[in-house]
Amino acid sequence: MVGGGRDAFIGAVHRKAMALDGQIELVAGALSSSPEKARASGRDLGLADERNHRDWQSMLADELKRPPEERIDFVSIVTPNHVHFPVAEAFAEAGFHVVCDKPLVHTRAQAEALVATVKRQGTVFGVTYNYTGYPMVRQAREMVRSGQLGELRKVVVEYNQGWLASHVEGSGSNKQADWRTDPARSGAAGAIGDIGSHAENLVASVTGLEIESLCADLSALVPGRMLDDDGSLLLRFNGGARGVLIASQINTGLENDLRLRVSGALGTLEWRQERPSELLHLPHDGPKRILTRGSPWLCESAQRASRLPAGHPEGFIEAFANIYGGVVADIRARLAGIAADPLAADYPRVEDGARGVRFIERTVASSASEAKWTAW
Repeated sequence: MVGGGRDAFIGAVHRKAMALDGQIELVAGALSSSPEKARASGRDLGLADERNHRDWQSMLADELKRPPEERIDFVSIVTPNHVHFPVAEAFAEAGFHVVCDKPLVHTRAQAEALVATVKRQGTVFGVTYNYTGYPMVRQAREMVRSGQLGELRKVVVEYNQGWLASHVEGSGSNKQADWRTDPARSGAAGAIGDIGSHAENLVASVTGLEIESLCADLSALVPGRMLDDDGSLLLRFNGGARGVLIASQINTGLENDLRLRVSGALGTLEWRQERPSELLHLPHDGPKRILTRGSPWLCESAQRASRLPAGHPEGFIEAFANIYGGVVADIRARLAGIAADPLAADYPRVEDGARGVRFIERTVASSASEAKWTAW
């Protein structure tokens, strides 16, 4: 693991998800940009001294010196955004499999370079758009792709939070707010990159629709903030469907309100992250129904993504674990020299991350433009 040391929120989430199914062991790390903090964080987690590194460069060098059978199988990158590209590029170029948090990198050029490296080296590369790991999201994907909604017409996705409703980055006590609102570390976008990229990926994963053009309005509504904290987009998809995407982190009192509605000629599906075990299906020719996680009539992909019987809550960490499970299945298949079961190796790829970077860039460009629509 690179990043995710003391006081880091997402690194701990990744480690809990990795441990959930007993298939992954954390054996090496460079867990902070501060060498002293990196080493202390590794000791906290019980890493052996010889694999508890001051920086990621020494970790990579050490792994390359080891016999192939003793090397790490993959590296997980859970740093602030500006560190993603150099670490991912270096490890992928060296032939290591990679899992990287989102958004993938800062620029489209970096994304294309990374896609090319992964293709050339033939490595596994997963991007932790964790909401695609929820069982009912996979059920929604199957229902859309199998034609149960008919021709798609309208998609509305909202991701609303309230944790940045005030200038918390100025307090000096909120590490997450500090780097996520800093253009040097977060990139050219704030909320649209942090949570808007999740919203875009959720739409693409469930519907398979491709954006043709978009019209975006990004704002920094909290005085003194350098990056957007609120965004509203109109979307036009290839094939004629229309969409709305909202990503906002200044909705006071809201927590992690991600919701998706997909409407087609034959009906509508609705899913909310804060009620993740339910998928609402509203067919045009019958009563609405609520599908629930763990039920025997769900598709195989949704059933495989569940660990507990219906009625026993599963959520955020389990969704992360499903992404890691997909990566592990792909790596194991490659080690065995066989084709991976697509239902097992179900995870967002480097190409999905690259598309997310393009989405961020086109959204920022649209918001800065006087033109009504910006081509994809």
